[in-house]
Amino acid sequence: MKIPVPGQTPPQADNSGRSQPAGQTTGTTPGASTGATPNPAQSARQLLDQLELRQHQQVMARVSRVLEKTATAPEQLLLDVRGKSLVVNSDTRMQPGDWVRIMRAGNELRLMAQMSSEGTPQSRVAQQLAQHLPWQHRLDQGLAQLARLAQPAAGTPSTQGQGIPEPVREAVRTLAAQIPQAGRLAGAAQGDNPGRAIQEWISSSGLFAERQLAQSPASVPADLKLALNRIVSALLGQQGDNPQALNRYTPLTSPDLVQAPLQFPQAQQAPLTPPPAQDNLSTGQMLRLLAGMLNRITVNQLHSQTLTTRTTVDAPVATPTWLLELPWLDTNNQPRTAQLRLERHGDEEDGSDRPRRRVAQWRLTLAMDLDEAGQVTFELGLQNQQVSALIWAEKAATLKQANEDLPWFRQRLGDLGLDVVEMECRRGQPRGARTQLDHRLVDVKA
Repeated sequence: MKIPVPGQTPPQADNSGRSQPAGQTTGTTPGASTGATPNPAQSARQLLDQLELRQHQQVMARVSRVLEKTATAPEQLLLDVRGKSLVVNSDTRMQPGDWVRIMRAGNELRLMAQMSSEGTPQSRVAQQLAQHLPWQHRLDQGLAQLARLAQPAAGTPSTQGQGIPEPVREAVRTLAAQIPQAGRLAGAAQGDNPGRAIQEWISSSGLFAERQLAQSPASVPADLKLALNRIVSALLGQQGDNPQALNRYTPLTSPDLVQAPLQFPQAQQAPLTPPPAQDNLSTGQMLRLLAGMLNRITVNQLHSQTLTTRTTVDAPVATPTWLLELPWLDTNNQPRTAQLRLERHGDEEDGSDRPRRRVAQWRLTLAMDLDEAGQVTFELGLQNQQVSALIWAEKAATLKQANEDLPWFRQRLGDLGLDVVEMECRRGQPRGARTQLDHRLVDVKA
């Protein structure tokens, strides 16, 4: 592929939707939308530099339009590269919607691979995300029901857990033992290495289940998603079915996740105690519950992957993003979940083509319900050793207490070797990032 010489632009669409002839206006800058006022002509090097493409760097691009098509001359295509528009000449015939992998070679683009719009990794992730969205069940409510089944049936007046085979009950107990308690988390925060407990909490959230299993196939790690799958295998094994039989069961869903399936973090009230009729779950009901919980974790995985690979005009460089729900037990041993959104902005690589090193900035949003304290959200930004923090509280009493504890927060962060540049408390909840799924593409709007 080659960048057309300066002075050529994509044809502008008229009111009838037909394209104007090419070559009648001045050059255009990447990022200018079709129909916008054209910018002065620029060289191929300037256009590629604006895309922040280093030499021999490969990126994915989408064919937005075929601008000029003849039998003998190269086609003129309008590519969407990192959220910006770029006109190129291509000897390869393509169709709008096709995805290509291109590499910068000097001041030209080299076509490395071509794939149809149906077969791109992004489209497959979007399709899977759309399929799992309607079938999510809240993890805290599901874990609460499963915890009731872990109690011994013999010698107790309650009927909970009766009829559950021992292998299934043992798998449920193993899952319950993996959930950290509030007291243990608080003690770890006061210890010499508070980051270790948090690291283990995050790594076992289920978001990295497949990667951990691939890295250590011989030793299964303590992981939420893998533990849920072990319960599924135990239930299906009692019936003589293989794990694929779970697909026959319609997952149970939670109404709040159906209404706002892609908002994260999302304000969630403490789970209600299941009604007595749900004390005794049949095998089919347990499998439906587990399917909904597994779908919830899978949606977080696919949503994270979508946000990590997505680029826009305002953000031409993708932002690695991780969305996690971290289960924990409150003082009454009731399962809860804390929602964590972790983003990395910038690039820590010291590229030879860059005049200065860019230092990554980490942004963390943690939302949880703290019983009497209500819903609390922490927003932190970390760059080098400097940290800024914003604490949101729904209740006035919690806000007052947080303001009184600010000196303690500053001291604790300082003890970790961090320089607190800003810390503030506010009433209410932050406006979270909303994700909308439109057909097969995912669009994120803050």
